[in-house]
Amino acid sequence: MIDMTISGRPKDLGGFSVRRLIPVAKKRLIGPFIFFDHMGPAVFEPGKGIDVRPHPHIGLATVTYLFDGEMDHRDTLGIHQTINPGDVNWMTAGRGIVHSERTGSAAREAGHTLHGIQTWVALPTEDEESDPSFHHHKTGELPVIEHDGVWMRLILGTAYGHTSPVKTFSPIFYIHAETKAGSVFKLTDDHEERAVYVVNGEIEVDGRLFEEGDMVVLNDNADVKIRTVADARLMLCGGAHLSGERHIAWNFVSSSKTRIEKAKSDWKTSAEAGFNNTVFALPPEENEHIPLPGS
Repeated sequence: MIDMTISGRPKDLGGFSVRRLIPVAKKRLIGPFIFFDHMGPAVFEPGKGIDVRPHPHIGLATVTYLFDGEMDHRDTLGIHQTINPGDVNWMTAGRGIVHSERTGSAAREAGHTLHGIQTWVALPTEDEESDPSFHHHKTGELPVIEHDGVWMRLILGTAYGHTSPVKTFSPIFYIHAETKAGSVFKLTDDHEERAVYVVNGEIEVDGRLFEEGDMVVLNDNADVKIRTVADARLMLCGGAHLSGERHIAWNFVSSSKTRIEKAKSDWKTSAEAGFNNTVFALPPEENEHIPLPGS
């Protein structure tokens, strides 16, 4: 039933840490998910916050989902969007986009807790060079599912007979679940590849116990039941296997290594030219950027 277990690797992002689950050497993708970070929970005192300076992406979609706190998104399309708990930000990078992620002024002044999940979804080869776009859906727009006594919010895709309004590019599912001790539920079998991440609490799968920070990757087509040992918050994810290989370097994802090298060169050249009439442009109101590593 269980293919493998992945334990989050702590990574410092400058002032707060994340647990990075994928990619790892033995598991590059779970369905179309190619990157999965658990942020926080991190407590910021008044005057403090996160400042992820503008940086580029190609060939993927970013998905931000928060349990606590808030985050301001700005991108080269001119979008300025505050994301709150239960909302979903889906940004399609396609042929290229630049965005920043910062704590808003009100939250920074008051102090706040930040806790959530950031994922990247790899795009099918035919969509890797699509036009960049951004879509925001408030929590009330997302389906809520009561399944075997478990509360779920369907963030992306299809599961348990429900469909999220978020536009995606390939078969996918992504669920935030809250479960009580003693509850047992069946994991959706609508999708080829599936995984369960324990945000907190403790669960049992196939007679094995898993706790906070564990990602359980299931075998394809396995009939999986999840028993909650201690009240738990879970993220369920997966989808159809993407055809072809995917390469990942810094913030770039592509089926072509050559395309990634071009994106690196374009970012470096754009920065050297001050982002004036270049391939990449900074979001409005931004004048900083993250340099290409090693440059």
